[in-house]
Amino acid sequence: MAKNDTTKPGAPRKSAAPGKMTTWQLALMTAAAVISLRGLPMMAQEELTMFFYILFATVLFLIPASLVSAELGAAFADKGGGVYTWVKEAFGKKAGFTAIFLQWIQNVAWYPIVLGFAGAAIAYTIGKPELASNGKFIGITSIAIYWIATFFTLKGNSIVTKITSRGFLIGTVLPGIILVILAVVWIAEGNPVAFKDIPSSVSEIVTVQAGHAHPRMFPHLTGLSDIAFLAGILLLFAGVEVQAVHAGELQAPQKQYPRAMFLAAVISVLLFTLGALAVAIITPYNDISLQSGLMETFKYVFTHYHIGWLTNVVSLLVAFGAIASVMSWITGPSRGLLWTARDGELPASMTKTNKNGVQTNLLYIQGAIVTVLSGFYIFMDNVNVAFFLLSALTVGLYMIMYMLMYAAGIKLRITRPDLPRSYKVPGGKTGMWLVAGIGFLAVLFSFIVAFFPPSQLPVGSPATYTAMVAGGTVIFVAIPLIISSVMARRNKATATTVTATAKQEKRTS
Repeated sequence: MAKNDTTKPGAPRKSAAPGKMTTWQLALMTAAAVISLRGLPMMAQEELTMFFYILFATVLFLIPASLVSAELGAAFADKGGGVYTWVKEAFGKKAGFTAIFLQWIQNVAWYPIVLGFAGAAIAYTIGKPELASNGKFIGITSIAIYWIATFFTLKGNSIVTKITSRGFLIGTVLPGIILVILAVVWIAEGNPVAFKDIPSSVSEIVTVQAGHAHPRMFPHLTGLSDIAFLAGILLLFAGVEVQAVHAGELQAPQKQYPRAMFLAAVISVLLFTLGALAVAIITPYNDISLQSGLMETFKYVFTHYHIGWLTNVVSLLVAFGAIASVMSWITGPSRGLLWTARDGELPASMTKTNKNGVQTNLLYIQGAIVTVLSGFYIFMDNVNVAFFLLSALTVGLYMIMYMLMYAAGIKLRITRPDLPRSYKVPGGKTGMWLVAGIGFLAVLFSFIVAFFPPSQLPVGSPATYTAMVAGGTVIFVAIPLIISSVMARRNKATATTVTATAKQEKRTS
């Protein structure tokens, strides 16, 4: 889930005139919101079985999420609030607040993941690649980067916009293109293809025939732990719903929006697939690290051609791209909480903004949580395990939000069929049930898988791993429910007091 979109999820929106946006513009905006280099090593570790995961994520997640969120976004474009408004209109304020809170908190849990990736890139930039697996370095660097990014964010959107727009092109697109070109050159010059020589012990992704290991195209399943990476890979394709509100800006949404989503899916799948395949082609299986595997690939090939210094340069670009990605979304999801605070779902103190219009108190709370979560790197022995643990927690929270979104799409088709929608999921109620139902089941399955420790990583005690993911999920889901209940009672008490005061003043007068 690359956070490269500067759109503020949950911020008030006004409908733009139809025709303001083209199919290609919406397709590129959506692709930019999805694409990230961070997940390439995770997919590359699945070697050729990556095609199974990418197909699952595209057909059962990316497409349904795009279509359902497009209908909801088009229906409530004038109201703003994003997923908060969509779910609130279907199931009430408490459910809506839970949905936007989960969208926000999963993003908070996502920050240490991409910050850890940035920290690993910085380690390679300064010529100290061994620090990429040093938990203390990654943890401290992640915390420092986040607070520096927050400092600049508090200065207003002008600085953030400049950094993020350049960061996506220079730090994501350019290194991705370089990586694919390097893989082509690698093969053309007859260098060994790494995925042809996978250790036979990795039975999930290889099959042994006549004493030789051959890569599988479909993962060998002995339990859900063998496909635990599905949760992390699915997260790479998440976030498409933030662009759904632009459906009404197309000249012919009913025709153009599906085309835009199809193009975005093709672009995303091609870049993810080619990038991950390039890592799998160049880097030996045992050298692929979730945290620093991308930089290790660049180092491997540049060293082979005796231009190792380019590793430092490209790693700097990657670090810049990751930091820009964080900056582009620091204010985004918390803007949705600002909306709910103004709607009485959070204490009035949460509505505080500075002279630049940035929600200060919400950002400070967000920063405190990111600091605590980044401590996982410092206190866990294996950086890769900490990296994936955070990914699993993030995807679990995000999947609950998506389930609420799909359920809202179905219910609103039934209870409010006459609601004006500039775009509708094709096929009437049956089409919505089919598309949203498939999406719901896919995210439910991924949610369950997220609780199983991956067999590819040394997680230590599986019970401890599962307990940490489950505990974090329960806590973060309970928080919005508790807050919503407390605020409802407080608002009711305040309303009662105001009414009583008004009656008393009336009697007195």
